[in-house]
Amino acid sequence: MMLQNHRERAIVEALGKTGSARIPDLARALSVTEETIRRNVRRLEEAGAVVKVHGGVHLRDWAQEPAFAQRYVQNAGAKQAIARRVAGLIAQGASVFLDVGSTTAYVAQALRRHRDLQVVTNSLTVATALAGVNGNRLFMAGGELRRHDGGAFGAEALAFVRQFRLSHAVMSAAAIDATGGFLLQDLPEAEFGRAVLAQADEVMVAADASKFGVSAPIRLAPPQAIHRLVTDAAPPAPIAAMLAQAGVTVTLA
Repeated sequence: MMLQNHRERAIVEALGKTGSARIPDLARALSVTEETIRRNVRRLEEAGAVVKVHGGVHLRDWAQEPAFAQRYVQNAGAKQAIARRVAGLIAQGASVFLDVGSTTAYVAQALRRHRDLQVVTNSLTVATALAGVNGNRLFMAGGELRRHDGGAFGAEALAFVRQFRLSHAVMSAAAIDATGGFLLQDLPEAEFGRAVLAQADEVMVAADASKFGVSAPIRLAPPQAIHRLVTDAAPPAPIAAMLAQAGVTVTLA
């Protein structure tokens, strides 16, 4: 989904907090007329991002993500296996970005035996796991930390990550869909992720099989921007075909 102007972006951000909103409330929040909001909503609906209802609008496929602590314990065995496989693909002394996902938190733990890494992250959990371990250098994005996952986002974090050149970027996904590709629930997270992708030589998505065939409203990037998917089970045929067409290598844990 490409947002044509700042107002569409603001609408999607507002909807991302609660999933839905009334047209009059959006108009007041953005200091424009209700008719202006309706025009933007029509454009977003045509793009498949939202669904208009009487007097309001809601994000398509919206479901609020569980808190990080809840996600961390879901499918823990699969996530640990994926993390070990990812760690095996990263050389000693490499430069690597790890995002705020629960699976990447396990990757951070699996990397604790590596030496002399240059780790870039916007995750407090990752920073805590790897700072000061085995000669690692850790660079933490600035800005306000989100309460539910300890992640830093916004303009400061974007400017920070654009200073680096990375050997690897390890990303998470809320959903992997044959049509939409790699999807997230959160627009700031997707925008930050795209900035990271532009700085990395290899982009890996670490995601367990529960993410296959479900959906989320925000596209991380075109599938061609991802080099490797590390997962715990073979993807269903339609997703496997999408990955093959995009040139994404599937690595099983």
